[in-house]
Amino acid sequence: MSTTTGRRRQTLTVQMFSEPALPGCATTADLAALQVRLEAGGIELIVGTIVDMAGVIRAKSVPAERVESFHRRGLGASPTFNAFCVDGAGIAFTPAIGVTGDLRLRLEPGSLAAIGDQIAWGPVEFFDQQGRPDPGCARGRLRTVVAEAQIAGVDVLVGSELEFVLTDLTGERLTAGTWLPYGAAPLLACSAFHTDLLRTFTAAGLPVEQVHAEYGTDQFEISLPPAPPLRAADQVVLARVLLGRVAGRHGFGISFSPLPFVGAAGNGAHLHISFVSDGQPLLSGGSGPHGLQPAGASALGGIVTGLPEFIAVLAGSPLSGSRLGPGTWAGAYACWGLENREAAVRLCGATPGDPSGTNIEVKCIDPTANPYLAVATVLGLALRGIELAAALPDEVAVNPSSIPGDPVPRLSHDPAEAAELLANSALAQQILGGRIVESLLAVRRWELAAYAETPLEDMTVALRRVWSA
Repeated sequence: MSTTTGRRRQTLTVQMFSEPALPGCATTADLAALQVRLEAGGIELIVGTIVDMAGVIRAKSVPAERVESFHRRGLGASPTFNAFCVDGAGIAFTPAIGVTGDLRLRLEPGSLAAIGDQIAWGPVEFFDQQGRPDPGCARGRLRTVVAEAQIAGVDVLVGSELEFVLTDLTGERLTAGTWLPYGAAPLLACSAFHTDLLRTFTAAGLPVEQVHAEYGTDQFEISLPPAPPLRAADQVVLARVLLGRVAGRHGFGISFSPLPFVGAAGNGAHLHISFVSDGQPLLSGGSGPHGLQPAGASALGGIVTGLPEFIAVLAGSPLSGSRLGPGTWAGAYACWGLENREAAVRLCGATPGDPSGTNIEVKCIDPTANPYLAVATVLGLALRGIELAAALPDEVAVNPSSIPGDPVPRLSHDPAEAAELLANSALAQQILGGRIVESLLAVRRWELAAYAETPLEDMTVALRRVWSA
């Protein structure tokens, strides 16, 4: 596909391989063909990104002629990349991450996408100096969980929703007057931004299913189409990179903070996930509630019952608890229900009005979550549920907060409590691995200490832009 910038036209084929090719190397012929396409498209710079434990996108780049080296040998990187803290003010050292050692960042060339200005973007993974996958790599961990799904005979598709708030270039509010949630007026007022967004995403090979004004002032949402898990997480990172570039072209800043402004709506990062085994959808066509197959019911049960232990992964920043409350459609309760937007897990049914198929929407996730770990968590919980034939909890078909006696547990909105739940979770060790849990906890605890005495208003200002690319 092609992308047109203000200076010249670029052409770059993305997804050169049918599936991401790491940890092995692409062939010499494939890399030579890629080099030709880079040169023909005028690509001069390749930017490779990782997402750290704080959910922040980090990057290294090389001249385009070094694409083969970026893939085969990788670039040197301190192990502290996975111990950097949310605002760049600290490093959360662990027993495994200190001042010594080195890792290699290797580019996934099959996922390269042109992002304008003669630049191509691609995801990277951590490897050690002997060429082995690093156990602290989030994208590598998701790759492992995907392999587990393949062994179990479960095919998975993941769709993503990204909520964001447009600001001025200093990070302050754009709109001082009335905002109409889901209104046509605010959408059309930014029509040049949105049409540029669609052109930019199309040029990068990333379709957009829908875009609309959201509930909060200056808040919008885009939906990305279903894709295999690794590609879906890559798409979230690419989308955030592209959104930042489009916003900048129109004189806007952009915030993915779970609470950009005190008293305002928070940003979510919902995931939609569906499962198929032996050609049969697991979430429809069965005899269980709303047509769930037995394995689908167990997958749903595994997710619902396991989520409380993973809130530090999915929504664990110092601001996340302020979003994760009742009445906000953030999925604050550890329950499920058909089309229930107050449940942490919403079952979206296939109907004549929406024949695309039944899926599960996990609503409690916010943009401070590492997208690779978010997908790995949800998929890992589903697979454990299927493996153990987990029981499906009773459906909650009403607003959970309206039930007398509070029988439906709330997900933790206290970052300290969420961190302790993760620390004591045997499931987290199984799904994410000890190295990632250790690193993520170190970062979350550093955040807790750093912002323990910071007023909420000051915290929203300090962190408003850190999750933007």
